[in-house]
Amino acid sequence: MHSINNTELSSHEETRCQFNGDKADIKLGIDVHQDFYVVVMQEDGGNLKPPQRFHKEAFVHWAAKLKSRATEVYAVYEACGFGFSLQRQLSALGITCHVVCPQKLDERNKRVKTDGLDAKALCLKLDRFVQGNRDALAIVRVPTEEEERSRAIHRQREQLVGARKRLEAQGRSLMVNHGIEPVQNWWKPRTFAALPVPQWIRELLLNSQPILLALQQKIAALTLQPQSAAASNQPLGLGKMTSVILDREIGDWYRFNNRRQIASYTGLCPGEYSSGNTRLQSCVTKHGNPRLRAALVELAWRLVRFQPNYKPVVKWRQILAPQPRGALATGAARKKAIVAVARQLAVDLWRIKTGRLSAEELGLIN
Repeated sequence: MHSINNTELSSHEETRCQFNGDKADIKLGIDVHQDFYVVVMQEDGGNLKPPQRFHKEAFVHWAAKLKSRATEVYAVYEACGFGFSLQRQLSALGITCHVVCPQKLDERNKRVKTDGLDAKALCLKLDRFVQGNRDALAIVRVPTEEEERSRAIHRQREQLVGARKRLEAQGRSLMVNHGIEPVQNWWKPRTFAALPVPQWIRELLLNSQPILLALQQKIAALTLQPQSAAASNQPLGLGKMTSVILDREIGDWYRFNNRRQIASYTGLCPGEYSSGNTRLQSCVTKHGNPRLRAALVELAWRLVRFQPNYKPVVKWRQILAPQPRGALATGAARKKAIVAVARQLAVDLWRIKTGRLSAEELGLIN
């Protein structure tokens, strides 16, 4: 394994990275970190260059020089918590940059993982992709900056709701630990004033109560913003907040060419492990967007109540209806049924949003 240079584009690196003769196609496999990038380069179909380590600014400067000398420059890196800024910077330079799903890059299961090996594996996959093998990379759609800004609102709201639930649970836990019956929404002003707890517990709860009140105020404000952007004519039970979350998480409904693509993106399709004459289907793949999946399942339960004539609800009504004790429909069966409804719901929403069918044709009433 070659050693990685830790420098910002020294003259030695710059000379080594030049290529001679006619212009060539260059592929770059990039392992992204917060403060630096590790890059492996390939010229045309030649051998891979040793991995190099760049600070962010130095890498962009180096990539711009490569672009000026090459016929085409291609780059690839895995989607991560650092967003899509690198992809946008490289695209602005005229470099074709792909962002791919995170994956296990140790294909030979050597149990050896380094930044250089990851960058090398990405570069090899990129080479196969450029040569025409479209299955070599699992490409992630890069949202526009406007799409990222709009979906950040409801995502922050989701985070604040989680923080509120954790603090509220800590308060209830304190009560239970000292033999006191827990009180729901104990932090709300009227409930807190009448809380049947000793003074010392009240003082401890008072450390969290103002924070919970402030969180609730922010959550209410972040709830109104998406709701004000929702379309007025919605199918009954869809809800303004849910409709906006679905639209903003999808980004562009027209990017899906068929029902299989939208169903796969939800991660609500069953997994499968089949070989020879054996065919096994397992739990859902959970591939794709988890926020979209959660919103669809929540919406599916609402449609069971508000849209009784919706075709998937009619199909699974016997299982999804409230069951008396001793009924044959178990909790697992109900979960499978609601997942089936949610998966079909995603497909039907795609048909509505792209103008293929109307809500009325699908049995959805306003």
